[in-house]
Parts: sequence; C-alpha cells; structure tokens
Amino acid sequence: MNADALDGRLLFAIPKKGRLHDKCLELLAGADVQFRRHHRLDVCLVKNHNIALVFLPASDIPSFVGKGNVDLGITGQDVILEAQMGQYVTEVLKLGFGKCALQVQVPEAGPIKSVEDLAGKRVVTSFEVLAGQYFKEVDDRLNLQEGQQTRIEYVGGSVEAACALGLADGIVDLVESGDTMRAAGLHAIATVLQTEAVLIKSSTTKHPALEPLIKVITSRIAGVVAASRYVVCEYNIPRDKLSQATTVTPGRRAPTISPLEEEGWLAVSVMVEKAKIADVMDELVKIGAEDIMIFNLDNCRV
Repeated sequence: MNADALDGRLLFAIPKKGRLHDKCLELLAGADVQFRRHHRLDVCLVKNHNIALVFLPASDIPSFVGKGNVDLGITGQDVILEAQMGQYVTEVLKLGFGKCALQVQVPEAGPIKSVEDLAGKRVVTSFEVLAGQYFKEVDDRLNLQEGQQTRIEYVGGSVEAACALGLADGIVDLVESGDTMRAAGLHAIATVLQTEAVLIKSSTTKHPALEPLIKVITSRIAGVVAASRYVVCEYNIPRDKLSQATTVTPGRRAPTISPLEEEGWLAVSVMVEKAKIADVMDELVKIGAEDIMIFNLDNCRV
C-alpha cells in the first residue's frame, strides 16, 4: 500500500502480535471499526471510517505515535516508559487489559532474598532502561562505587532462562499469571512497576482536521471499556433507606432514581463495577432493597 492511499487518513497503530493483540481486535470490533486485514500485510484501510490501521510491534508504537505520523495507538504503559516516550505521548485511556507487573526475580532456592542482595551482581532483562533506572537507585542507596554497581544485560527473549543457564544472578521481567516464573524456579523479590494496556496519542496535534474523528473513536473505545467493566443494577428501595442504598451504589456519576406507584418506594438504576456486584447485592439485601436485577452491557457511552 503506497503513501497516497494513507494520505488524509487517521493512522491507528495496533500491536501486531503478543499479549495485547487479540484484546485489541475485540476492542476494535466493539467500537465498530470494520476492516479486513490481508495476510502478511501490516496496513489495512477501515471500511466505515477514514482510518488506516497499522500493525506494529508494541514496543515501537510509542515512537511512531510520539515522533511519527501515527495519530493513535494501543500499547503497554511499560513500553512507553522503556522507550522513554513519556513526554511525546499522552495516555488517553486505560483499557483494563494486559495488566501485569514488571518484577525483579531470582532463583527461589538461591541465596538472594532481596534487591539489596542482588545489587552489584548480574541482572538480565529486555527492559534495560527501566531496570537500569531501578538498580541505579538501589546502587546509589547502597553507595556502590563504579565497578561494584549492578550490571544490566539485555536479551530479547527467554529472559526467565538466564539464571538457570548461568547468564544472570537475577532478572527483571513481566509477570502476568506467574506460571512461567514458577516453572523456571524463580520468585519475585520486588516490583518495578504495574502496567496495563493504554490508548495513546501524540502530545502535539499533528492533524487538526482529524481531531473530531479521534474524539469519536476515543469515545467509542471508552464505551466498550466501560461496558466490560460495569453492569446495570436495578432495585426497589423504601424511601427512608435510599441514602444507605446509594452509599453502596453511588454509580459512575450518580444513580437514576424514580418514584414507584406504591407510596414510600423508589426505583433505582445504577452502574456497578462487575467485579463488585455480588457484594453490592448482598449489602442491598441487608439494607432492605427488593427486586434486585442485574443487566450486562454490550456497549455504552460514558
């Protein structure tokens, strides 16, 4: 696809593979971004919007958004920091998936029990910027002099094997479920940062004419994210118990309250976080709510 075909289109970068890819495709479907990606092509045109999707390695997306012509992108917070692109991109929206921790790990059966024990030794990672910053602070705190400081070495993959194969005394790597870490006989002794997938845009406006479309797509994605996070809870409550009930269900902004024909009763409709709904329902029952119903959201605007 030549540059002329992309001219005037909003460029939206999506991870081409890895832990974020499938979730991004679900997000685009929920936002009604319709496209057909031909085999082996990393650029495709969206059918129902003036958008071109660009499939890139997640680690490259912050640079293309921050310094290139790409308008929007989805990547991990860890990647933005590792690429040192924080001043060039703006985090528009947390997406609620791809959550994991960048952690310092060492052999569980080994003598190293803390980051202070690991300081001055060999650390292997694919996050050499973040690991370097982290251990510089540790080294400075311990007053380690040049030649005694922690040695950070980069490897692009199989980081968890570095200790067993004699390349490192410890590693810095992403941990999602922890299964890979435990299978390698490692355990975490410190967390460098928590990360998740985010929608980003450039910190400077590149294409003013595309700003309305950027707002539309951002709003749609925010609606999909909210729909995955919330459910609608409806219940009836005596008027004198309303203040207690709305303390339990404050909603995203505020609950919708309507009078019932039966005197002294009110109907409440409110958005509640899906992860908390069982506890919320239990509390509502204790307060005196009746006819509690839960509805899943397919989509919304927030």
